[in-house]
Parts: sequence; C-alpha cells; structure tokens
Amino acid sequence: MEKSKILLDHGGGGRLSRDLISAMMLPAFDNPILARMDDGAQLEIDGRRMAFSTDGYVVDPIFFPGGDIGSLAVYGTVNDIAMCGAVPLYLSAGLIIEEGFPAADLEKIIKSMGLAAQTAGVSVVTGDTKVVPRGAADKIFIHTSGIGLIPEGVHVGAHLARPGDRIILSGAIADHGMTILAQRQSLGFDGPLTSDSAPLNHMVQAMLAASKEIHVLRDPTRGGVGTALNEIALSSTIGIRIIEKRIPIQKSVRALCEILGFDPLYVANEGKLLAFAPPDQAAAVLAAIRTHPLGRDAVVIGEVVDDHPGIVVLETLIGGERIIDMPLGEQLPRIC
Repeated sequence: MEKSKILLDHGGGGRLSRDLISAMMLPAFDNPILARMDDGAQLEIDGRRMAFSTDGYVVDPIFFPGGDIGSLAVYGTVNDIAMCGAVPLYLSAGLIIEEGFPAADLEKIIKSMGLAAQTAGVSVVTGDTKVVPRGAADKIFIHTSGIGLIPEGVHVGAHLARPGDRIILSGAIADHGMTILAQRQSLGFDGPLTSDSAPLNHMVQAMLAASKEIHVLRDPTRGGVGTALNEIALSSTIGIRIIEKRIPIQKSVRALCEILGFDPLYVANEGKLLAFAPPDQAAAVLAAIRTHPLGRDAVVIGEVVDDHPGIVVLETLIGGERIIDMPLGEQLPRIC
C-alpha cells in the first residue's frame, strides 16, 4: 500500500481497497465480525440474528438513465443487507450538501429515495443533513446504513463457498458502470444504456424460500464480477472456474466496452447478484431467480473447484484459459 497518500484507487473496491482495509482498518478495530470483510455485518443480539451495513454514495453524475444518487443509495444498502441473507427493515440517511445546490434537485432526490424505500419495502427512520461551503463537496453525497433480520436456518457469507458449488449470475453485467461512463463523458453512443440499479431483497427471499442451502450471496458492485469472485475465492480458500460464453452481456454494453478497452468483468453492477449453491440445490435456486423480473436472464456461469485455491480462472470463448485477477482499483471512479 502507498504509505504517503491515499489514491482514488484505494476507494475503488479492488486490491488497493482490500490492502487499505487490511493494513489500517482491521488492526484498529480488530474483531471477528469485521475480519470477515463482507459487505454487511452479521450480528446476534438476544438470540436474534441480524445484518447491519453502511455505505457512502458519491456517484457522478447524480442523475443517470435508470436512477439517481438517491435511489442508488437506498437500493445499495438494501442489497448489502440482503446479501447477508437478511430481510432488510430499516435505513438511516445522511446528506452532505454543497452550498448552492439547487433545491429542486434536492427535492427530486429525496422523493426518489422515498419511492425506492417503498419499492424495497423498508423504512427510512433516522438521518442527518449537513451543508458545506461551496467547493467543499461535489453537489451532494449520501450515506445510508441499514439493518435487517436473518431468518432461521440461513447461513451465507463469502467464507462459506464449497467445492462443487454452482455459481449463478442473475443477469447481464456491466450495465451500471458503462451507463455512468457514457453520461459522464457525454458519449453519443448509438445503443440503449441504462443502469441496472434495483433492490434485490425480494428476489433473495424467493431464492431462500426455494433453498436455505445457499452458501454465498454477493452483489458485484465496485470492481464488478471479477473482483467479487476473487474476494470469495480468497475468503473461502477455494478455486473458481467460470465460462466466458455463459456470461450475459448486453450488445450495447459489450460494444462500448470493446470500443473503450474496458473488461466488463470488472465494471460495476447495481442490480445483479452472484449466488453459490450446492449442485443438488442449484436448479431450484436458479428457477426461483428466473421467476423474478430482475432475474429472468439468470444463468450458471461456473463452479467452485478444489484446485488453484484463491484463484479465479476463466474458460475463454476460444477454449483457452486465463486468470481473472483482482484489479488494483476501479476502472471507473465514482460509479456509486
């Protein structure tokens, strides 16, 4: 880790982010819950298991096709709680607003957050608002935290993947990151680009109703599918093998990635999930995902293997193999 200064890549969700957390955060706070390095904490209080998660949202631009910073903040925290196998219940919302920010834009964002909370079935029950001098922030930043209850018999975590597990992806990847890039750079791209920002908690509940044997749930946000799979492989000390031809990517997204030289495996998603399920449960889990509107294009993209622990291997379109390593940082800054 760079000792003298913090770089943008330290917040990108890749290897530098993991190194920063491991070198600075974990030693300072040092507890077994945090040490799992999941997107949310799983806690037990008076015999009840719950999930708790917190996140900050600094996306640029703040309005984009398919959403805005407000709905993104609500859905992002709802999804992190759902990835613990929990039913999200309550959120907090903290706003940092730059002096001079248009009141009409703030009202639009707040209304969007309210609608997103209704859609996800959660309540925003507390919050805070700060206004900082012009230039001390870029328009508006939002911080959300959330809690939810974990049903009995549900045990998921990045450290629980097992050899033989099938890896299910709920739909096409890289929609959010490439939409944000196109909007930020005002690219006149001839093709539909819309963020996939959406709440995944209802779909997760349907999956767990079909099988409580799901081992891992993860929404591949910053760093994309490639980074998420690497984190799981390292946490569980297992190998992962995925098949490129099975990974769904929209034509417009694939085309823009090819033009600009981005690998869609490392581009952010905000409405997709990865699920690891044992072979005898994978079909039931996949069927449950496909019954939900957000999971109609779900597919098994690979499996957990005994060999090459901690390493993700991709079977390429031409039948070769390449290692999908964890990137240093995010290809696109400020995508969430």
